[in-house]
Amino acid sequence: MSSKNEQRIWGVTNLRLAFPKKESMSFKDLTFHYQEGEKILFLGPSGCGKSTLLQVLSGLIPGSVELPMRTDRISLPDNWGFIFQDPETQFCMPYVDEEIAFVLENQQIKRSKMPDLINHYLRMVGLFFPDSHRLIRTLSGGMKQRLAIASVLALEPEVLFLDEPTALLDPDGTRALWETVREVSHKRTLIIVEHKINHVLDFIDRVVLFNTSGEIIADGPKSEMIRNHEKELDDDGIWYPGAWPSYEKERSGHAARSKFHDPLLDLDQFCVYRNKAVTFSLAELKIRQGEWIAIIGENGAGKSTMVEGIMGLIPCSGHVRWHLDHPEDEIAFVFQNPEYQFVTDRTDDEMGFSLVLRGTPPEVVEESVNDSLDRFSLTDQRRQNPFQLSVGQKKRLSVASALITRPKVVILDEPTFGQDARNTFALLDVFQKLRESGTTIIMVTHEMEIVRHFATRVLEIHEGRLVSDRLQTDKPRGREGEADGPYLDGHGQMVF
Repeated sequence: MSSKNEQRIWGVTNLRLAFPKKESMSFKDLTFHYQEGEKILFLGPSGCGKSTLLQVLSGLIPGSVELPMRTDRISLPDNWGFIFQDPETQFCMPYVDEEIAFVLENQQIKRSKMPDLINHYLRMVGLFFPDSHRLIRTLSGGMKQRLAIASVLALEPEVLFLDEPTALLDPDGTRALWETVREVSHKRTLIIVEHKINHVLDFIDRVVLFNTSGEIIADGPKSEMIRNHEKELDDDGIWYPGAWPSYEKERSGHAARSKFHDPLLDLDQFCVYRNKAVTFSLAELKIRQGEWIAIIGENGAGKSTMVEGIMGLIPCSGHVRWHLDHPEDEIAFVFQNPEYQFVTDRTDDEMGFSLVLRGTPPEVVEESVNDSLDRFSLTDQRRQNPFQLSVGQKKRLSVASALITRPKVVILDEPTFGQDARNTFALLDVFQKLRESGTTIIMVTHEMEIVRHFATRVLEIHEGRLVSDRLQTDKPRGREGEADGPYLDGHGQMVF
């Protein structure tokens, strides 16, 4: 047993691990160790195995997830907490208060102390409910992620494994969350997987850099890593501070002028309901073909509710009119959670499923699938089960599957969730080319750089209502997504 002054060391030696149906090994003789009190950031391209390694280091693999794995030696912490990319994978109870109470019960906390502790952990992550006995499924994606973090903090773990915990949070929520992590990290060991590193650089002390093959290519103090490996960070799509300026330089002069065509969608006295209560409403909204509309707002504002209501996925009332001959064939929708869309057990089959349903000739399906696999960096995953992909790969698959039929309208809920810089920019280039060809893009996003550089129109949602509708110029101005120029009122009329 270690003395109080001796720092404990955990890790793995010569890890070999492979996923079924994947042609190459995820890890081949990988060695990684860390010691008590370290704050470590894993950096690498989407799909390189960072999340898988976190699960190995915590014991989830092969403890809870059975995979072919071999090591010469592995040492695991006893008291740890894991925060997943997708919060829904870690909930055990249907209600908010019950989720945290479940953790407290396992720690033998007296029931009389639970209400105060439940509220304490909710406040730590910025969740404030008049009544915490609320169904988890009614929360927004970002609120679910905060709840997942609160339930893990209730464990009071010595080691925290964080797998992109802020991917679904708005900018304010992201800042608040990392401030919370910073505050609770002083007596804890942290290992973080995060594509966007600006918020974590000030409290981590070590950076581990992976390549696309899952190999560790650099490991050292953060200042040295960021300074000496900028090229690797850029090549591998890491969200280092210079990622957007580098991309802007590459695409300068390529922005197309806005071309808005005929009416596409009319909404009138539109209301959306959850549990029979109105959760989103607007008096009137008109959308034209060829627009790139960004829907923004804080977590829980009603952004996903709005687009799901427009698609008729949840109860709504009012007038919804599409100016399309066959809306069911000409509109594609991408859920915030990509798993909601998967219906097959192979990536390539999933990609071509909608084409097969339409009776497309097999040779055309194969050609289209191969092209999409390559375009969305999924060729190496073609035989994989979609549910075994990384979160970023799942999201790209859901987008690719929606676009393969060449729809006239694409509605996307957080399409860049879980993506590294390289794949984010590749997706944005695809969307831009679609818009230039006349496709309408309607996108829910928290990424204000995307709003600033690509959106032609911005809808801001607050507490279930449309509070701002503004046009953006082709060449964005201002900062933090603010655009100079005219506004549109709810009737589609220009306000200067």
